[in-house]
Amino acid sequence: MNIQSGFNTREHIYPYTFTRHKTQDSAWPPQVLWFTGLSAAGKSTIANGLNSVLIARGLKTAILDGDSLRTGLCRDLGFSEQDRDENVRRVAEVAALMTDAGLTVLVALISPTREARHYARSIIGNDRFVEVFVEVPLAVAEARDPKGLYRRARSVELAGFTGIDSPYEPPVCPELHLRSDQISVAGAVGLIDAWLRRVRAG
Repeated sequence: MNIQSGFNTREHIYPYTFTRHKTQDSAWPPQVLWFTGLSAAGKSTIANGLNSVLIARGLKTAILDGDSLRTGLCRDLGFSEQDRDENVRRVAEVAALMTDAGLTVLVALISPTREARHYARSIIGNDRFVEVFVEVPLAVAEARDPKGLYRRARSVELAGFTGIDSPYEPPVCPELHLRSDQISVAGAVGLIDAWLRRVRAG
């Protein structure tokens, strides 16, 4: 039997109508918190800290981390402008499906261009998208450099690295703007949590 030939027919393909999940707790509707910023800005660290707070509150959550996604869902992509845009699109599509299922999703992704982030917002829905800009001076990010990526970029071992030879476009009007060199992880988590509580309280 030719298994592959079965995938080339449409006789077993049926349309499915996707509807958004309605949560039991309307005070905490599912959202996507999209953490953007330079490598080593602290996006994943803050997202992980916030995740613990949200879980303790009883929310169902998921984290989509850029580094992990590059080894799985997006492992076929490089770092050209087109591939970076496709990387953002894929993550946005997955995040949208997760929020449809009732999850609060924390995305930690450099997502360097305003256009790509705007497209992600359009996929997820403006009412469910919270842009969190984790800002840090380039010099501080380079000093942190936990994976040695900046060192490799400076020595031309790594081409097209955001902040070195590929631009990062800061958000113009993010919902939240954090300076990770001026605030602790706990402080950043507290600010985001307070903002979420304030917004949901109306």
